[in-house]
Formats: sequence, C-alpha cells, structure tokens
Amino acid sequence: MHYIEPFFRWRGEYIAAEDPKSPFYGREYSEFEFEHRIYNFLIHPQWDEFGSNTLYLKILFVDYETNSCAIELIGEWNDAIENDIMTLKSNVVNPLIDNGIRNFVLIFENVLNFHFSDDCYYEEWFDDIEDGWIAAVNVHSHVAKELQRINIDAYFAMGGELDELDWRTFKPHHFIQKVEKIVSYRLN
Repeated sequence: MHYIEPFFRWRGEYIAAEDPKSPFYGREYSEFEFEHRIYNFLIHPQWDEFGSNTLYLKILFVDYETNSCAIELIGEWNDAIENDIMTLKSNVVNPLIDNGIRNFVLIFENVLNFHFSDDCYYEEWFDDIEDGWIAAVNVHSHVAKELQRINIDAYFAMGGELDELDWRTFKPHHFIQKVEKIVSYRLN
C-alpha cells in the first residue's frame, strides 16, 4: 500500500496545502517518513489524514468558480466502528461547503471495503449542498453493493459510466465537466 500515491499530475492546477480555503492548508509532507497506516500497512506520506484510522484522502482539485472538487480516497470506509462519514463531513466536507463547494467527485478506486451504520450524515451532506451533487467514481462492485444496501446511492450518483472513467487521462476541469454531464443526464 505504501506504493500507492495520490494522483499528482494535477498539482500544476491545484495543491490543497497551498489553498488558504482548504482544510489542509499549510500541511507539510515528507517523502521519506511513513507515519500513517491502514491496519498494519503503511501508506504513502502524501495521503492526508483527516481523523479516521482507516480512511485517508487527497483533495486533488478545487474550482471555486464552478463550486466543484475532486477527492481521491484510500483505505477502508468504516461507519460501523469509526463513523468515518461523520469525521469526513466535519473535518473536510463542511469546510469545503463553507467556501462554496457544492459538487463533489469522490474517487473510490482505492476504497477496498465499506462498512455501514446509517445514512444520517449522507442525508445531511446531500441537504447541505442544495442544488449540488455528489458522485462516486470507479467504485469496486463489492463496495458498491454495500453502499447500496443502505441506499447511499440515493445521495451519491454512482455506477454505470461513472465506474468506467479513465479519469487520469483528463485535465481536472474536463474531468469535473465529464462527471457533471453524467450526473446532470441522470438527474434530468
């Protein structure tokens, strides 16, 4: 797991540690000291810790003009024991919403498991973004089944074309536009 780095090719467009509106503003990273773990597995030091013991992330891109962001995730999303959704909502999502972000693209391809509790914080997140949306991209089928078990797909656009996006080939603006087009088509 320590070889899996957050996507870095968009750093010319956006760096969360340099964005005064980011919850990770001012954060410094080491390329050599591995301090975070998911269970017994070290993870690359570029991933951001936000309060969960099993889930880490990287805000890859934020566009305040289009009120959109892309967040890459790694680990195990565990609401049953860790209440990861509450921690994510409080420490990352709320600060972004406070700065106008309404459209969230969550890149799930490195989320290996999902353990549910209830959908209260998902519903709250959905209500907080009013006319915005949340899209889950490249969700593993076993993770998607767990998300659907408690109807989280009522709050997240997921599946279909969203699970087949070769998102690394896009520039960040084009990626957000592509996801928005898919989500808008579904909503209409």
